Amino acid sequence: MPDVATAPALLGTGIRGLDYVLCGGLTPNRLYVIEGVPGAGKTTLAMQFLRAGAARGEPVLYVTLSETEEELRAISASHGWDLAGVQIREVIPSEGNLQADQSYTVFHPSEIELSETTQAILNEVDAVKPTRIVFDSMSELRLLAGNPLRYRRQVLALKQFFAGRRCTVLLLDDRTQSDHDLQVQSIAHGVIALDQTYPEYGSERRRVRVIKYRGVAFRGGFHDFVIRRGGLEVFERIIASESREVPSRRWLSSGVAELDSLLGGGIEGGSSTLLVGAAGTGKSTIAGKFATAAAERGEVAAMFLFDESPHILLHRMDGLGIDLRKQVEAGRVILQQVDPAEMSPGEFAHRIRAAAEADKVSVLVIDSLNGYLNAMPEERFLTIHLHELLAYLGQRGVATIMVAVQHGLIGTAMQGPVDASYLADSIIMLRYFEAMGEVRQALSVVKKRGGNHERTIREFRLGGPGGLVIGGPLRDFHGVLTGVPQFVGTSAELLGTSKHKP
Repeated sequence: MPDVATAPALLGTGIRGLDYVLCGGLTPNRLYVIEGVPGAGKTTLAMQFLRAGAARGEPVLYVTLSETEEELRAISASHGWDLAGVQIREVIPSEGNLQADQSYTVFHPSEIELSETTQAILNEVDAVKPTRIVFDSMSELRLLAGNPLRYRRQVLALKQFFAGRRCTVLLLDDRTQSDHDLQVQSIAHGVIALDQTYPEYGSERRRVRVIKYRGVAFRGGFHDFVIRRGGLEVFERIIASESREVPSRRWLSSGVAELDSLLGGGIEGGSSTLLVGAAGTGKSTIAGKFATAAAERGEVAAMFLFDESPHILLHRMDGLGIDLRKQVEAGRVILQQVDPAEMSPGEFAHRIRAAAEADKVSVLVIDSLNGYLNAMPEERFLTIHLHELLAYLGQRGVATIMVAVQHGLIGTAMQGPVDASYLADSIIMLRYFEAMGEVRQALSVVKKRGGNHERTIREFRLGGPGGLVIGGPLRDFHGVLTGVPQFVGTSAELLGTSKHKP
């Protein structure tokens, strides 16, 4: 993690997540560029930056070359903001400059208009003497300059003008030109880019990236953010290497002795467990059982539901005799439903971080990876997200349980949406199988890092005492995991039946 303890006092942007990405905020008395397509959130970010300064009693100024003061105040009102202390100045060409009979003889029109605009800006600065100032937007100055050389000189002149006035400057650039201009980026002390994409289904996705920040080891890469009433909310990307900790070794029980025996004593704190199987085999029930058991021990658990609503889950658990509802009402189990069409992976990771750090959960359930996959902009990044997420939770001692629904019901060609088996410390496989003219369910632990586990395949059924009944090993059957086993013994012990003799 970058060392910010010895850095000079930084200016907060008014956005906690962005300050985290910037490792504390902006170096004062420098010039920065905020760029992004129209609608990406530049004006909102700039307003939050100025309001943070006004809250500290600083003189701040918003110079607009495109929008009117009325429009800016309407934007602020939509966020519920009071712009007390924020001064807004319009530097917009007068109606006379837009008339067709305006003509220039000796000088090119761009030289006259640029000079007048620049002088108006400098006059406002001299009058207000701000410590924070925003220019919106640089595309207007670019058009007035007429060519790249004059534009670069103009930006350099602005930088020199503010260098001796102890003022932090934000230049907003809306990327309206066809060719991306790097002139201002090369001059600025830092560049922050706001990106907006549109998936084929669901709402738009917004991301922020620090392109350049001289002298600061900022947290690079894309970080998701949203614009809500109240401004930008940036969800800093989880970086597992920044939270290296060695959790204490302890075992967490499921509340079912037979399941704990299969797992060699339960699941380990800080480990990850994958529950994989066809739809309806009982994966969510087992995950809910672990969460309920943690709550009954006085700990806190969290369940993030992609595929099932909390209401349906609680109703189903009530029917099985698992008292999850009581623990939810007591606040010891946190249920959160996730809409993959509306929530970005960054926001989801932010919620998980809050559960781990603020709520101090010991067990965290992701149900399911299929829904998580749908929230990803590109499938190939899922394993990278999961790797960072599991490493972070593991270092904090949180036991993570992931549910993966496989395609199909019975057979050997069942596949999951993504292969996360190598990421998980333990894998519990659930299967349907046919026996005695009935469809039954079996489970087995096929992987367990760092400890011994039982390698038998056991039948189980939902219901009964504790909501889950697990039988003995299916030693008289061969091929249970294929779904159509062969009876190879002289007797069989199946749940709910007497001994069967061929």
